Amino acid sequence: MSAPKLEGLLETALYVSDLQRSAAFYRDILGLTPLSESPRLVALDAGAQGVLLLFQAGATSADLIDDDGCIPGHEGTGRLHMAFAIAADQLQHWRDHLAAKGIPLAGEAHWKRGGTSLYIRDPDGHAIEFATPGLWPTR
Repeated sequence: MSAPKLEGLLETALYVSDLQRSAAFYRDILGLTPLSESPRLVALDAGAQGVLLLFQAGATSADLIDDDGCIPGHEGTGRLHMAFAIAADQLQHWRDHLAAKGIPLAGEAHWKRGGTSLYIRDPDGHAIEFATPGLWPTR
């Protein structure tokens, strides 16, 4: 029996030491729009049906049980990674935008399939990638 079809990846989570500082970084530097804010979580519109969840580190280890149901506890530590998909013709625009905002590149990779990735570090040191098509066979 095969697994039912998935429609895509909906959420990506990062755990941050200062929720308001990180929310401001993703809002002001990357232009993401907040969808929901609470003392333990800021959810941001990451485009193409994706949501970036910023969790206050240490605030999500226990199960959350409320009128909506139960969300199992979760946590992440260390410098995590996530990637945003960008169009190939936006690569230089992102490079220029980040430089204008004073955000240095932490790395750059040119992939065999033709894609390019730019990497920066967010305020918690997470590796944030901007990837053009050609990184994976599916994108």
